[in-house]
Amino acid sequence: MIYITAILKEESTMHNPTPTSSRPFQNATTYVFSLFKFAGLGGSEEKVLHPFRVILNKEISDHVRSWRFVILILLISLTCLGSMYTALSNFGKATAPNDPDGAFFFLKLFTISDGTLPSFVVFVSFLGPLLGISLGFDAVNSEYNHRTLSRILSQPIYRDYLLNAKFLAALTVISVMFFVLGFLVMGFGLVTLGIPPTVEEFLRMLAFVAMSILYVAFWLNLSILFSVQFRQPATSALAGIAVWIFFSIFYGMIVNLVTRSMQPSQMAPESHLIAFESFKLGLLRVMPNQLFSEATTTLLMPSVRSLGPLSMEQVYGAIPGPLPLGQSLLLVWPQVTGLLAATLLCFALSYYSFMRREIRSR
Repeated sequence: MIYITAILKEESTMHNPTPTSSRPFQNATTYVFSLFKFAGLGGSEEKVLHPFRVILNKEISDHVRSWRFVILILLISLTCLGSMYTALSNFGKATAPNDPDGAFFFLKLFTISDGTLPSFVVFVSFLGPLLGISLGFDAVNSEYNHRTLSRILSQPIYRDYLLNAKFLAALTVISVMFFVLGFLVMGFGLVTLGIPPTVEEFLRMLAFVAMSILYVAFWLNLSILFSVQFRQPATSALAGIAVWIFFSIFYGMIVNLVTRSMQPSQMAPESHLIAFESFKLGLLRVMPNQLFSEATTTLLMPSVRSLGPLSMEQVYGAIPGPLPLGQSLLLVWPQVTGLLAATLLCFALSYYSFMRREIRSR
């Protein structure tokens, strides 16, 4: 915006020429040079950033310098380091000779727990939504309350640049944080154990980090949607936290109460029991944390071969063993698709509402 304002001032000055001594370049060459400068075709010192990139850099800087981000990153880092210390101290007890995941012992750093502290995956599942909600609950309504939204949109900037830059900036900060935490856990494990991870373990860890980013991106888009719908940041924050608490605590209770009266007897045919368990699991998969838990369990525990009920005919003759990475990705593809669809739906609703909203200066 600063560069655009400067160019507009330069063009206005060209229409009102000053004396030759103060402006040595007042011909058509100056106007052509200003156009090249506006388009970013000049030299490296005169190159102008795109408005979207300017907003993106500003939003990333605001997130990194904010106290709430510092508090959250310290909280998540300390809890994850505590879970990693618990996993390393109980690493010998968790490795058994007949363990089907024995060949992937490096992945146990993310799943081992002795009961005193949850595992790394559980901490991410619990604290990840708080991170997404905290970075997006005041993305739009804070600009409106500070009376800066109308000033920003009065510039020659597309309206969707603002919303897209806010989402992409928060997603960039989240992605960097999770990649740093994931590599930090692997680095401490490498130093402590003295054995490097295999290629498949490294790829599974990257898939787990990508799944964590997608999971937090859903909560980020949900909080941005509430930020567009509500004018007060406190209301949007409470709405996001209420949805998180509902899915984390109360929704599972409601599903259990609903399915308890529908549960068939133990003497019912096997097909009825499988259909009931599939129905109950389908209701539970409405929760984002259920989808994330199933996907991360499959990626970090290659011995998981199914995420639903199996009949005796399907189990009979199966040889227990780890699945290759490609088969594990195929197994969790419905969970990934569900989280991605929910994320895109929240973003589409916030985009539609923001683009149709009338914005006036107060």
